[in-house]
Amino acid sequence: MSLLPIGAAIAALTGIGAGIGIGIATAKAVDAVARQPEADGKISKLLILGCALAEATAIYGFVVAVLIIFMLGN
Repeated sequence: MSLLPIGAAIAALTGIGAGIGIGIATAKAVDAVARQPEADGKISKLLILGCALAEATAIYGFVVAVLIIFMLGN
């Protein structure tokens, strides 16, 4: 029995963490805009930057999972 599928599945789970992180960040940004509407521009910029970094983490996990499957699976 090979452990490669298990490793690939664990690497692909980074998408769950990124989704949770983006959801929490969005909720906090909406809360911040509701409390201080004049800071909408600054909050939006920071939210987009944070979401991009979280999504990059998910993409790295996906790439690692694909590499595990195709490169080490031979």
